[in-house]
Amino acid sequence: MMRVADFAENCLAYEQYAFTWDELKAAIPKTDIALRHELVRLSGKKRILTLRQGFYLILPPRYKAFGKLPLELYIEKLFKFLDKPYYIAFFSAAAFHGASHQQVQQSYLMTTLPNLRNIKKGNIYLSISATSKWPDKNIQQRKSDAGIFNISSPALTAIDLIHYQSKMGGLNRIMTNLEELIESVTPEDIKDLLQWYPHISSIQRLGFLFQELQFDRVLLDPLEEYFNSKKYFPVLLCPDKDKKPGRVDNMWKVDRNIELESDL
Repeated sequence: MMRVADFAENCLAYEQYAFTWDELKAAIPKTDIALRHELVRLSGKKRILTLRQGFYLILPPRYKAFGKLPLELYIEKLFKFLDKPYYIAFFSAAAFHGASHQQVQQSYLMTTLPNLRNIKKGNIYLSISATSKWPDKNIQQRKSDAGIFNISSPALTAIDLIHYQSKMGGLNRIMTNLEELIESVTPEDIKDLLQWYPHISSIQRLGFLFQELQFDRVLLDPLEEYFNSKKYFPVLLCPDKDKKPGRVDNMWKVDRNIELESDL
């Protein structure tokens, strides 16, 4: 009769790096106790990692020493298991777009409300945020050895970093990433974003920072056109609940209340 170790090897043969309890039960007609005993033994050998109850990662020899897998090899299957939409976000998405200045020890994901708990298992740390307004556009699909996975577009990555700047460690921590993302942002990406993105204050900050960083003129044009038809109000560049914006002298109506720094 097939063992759990054999089942895992068969999965790897098809570039599948994760499986669920239901899939295991369907493939091996053994008792729950017997299957769990085998899973515990394989976990002890660092060949299997229980990421969540009922969801397991397979660690082939090349990843065994790290105790984790690249995110793109299992994230699609994980969120299908969780029955939630997702995209790889923030610094993790920036790295896929070539903006890898920030070396982070966690992977960043976005999903819908109600939010999920962060996942910490061994060397894996998935930091999960949630939004009430799921993107109509600006989610890209990439291919990995295990199949497709979702990632925020460069424009969505940039504005997510700006909107959640306090959660990301402050505006200056993300500045270099914004500068590096310039190579990937396109006017079409920005136009798509402006069709659905709900937070006008963050779009104001995006336009202000693009101008400050001297982004290509073609990236500023759709942003300026957007605000020509909008009623909007002054905002602080770095949100502060104890302060209100003062006098502004730029079209974005952004009060620069922080000195900008960059490592580039």
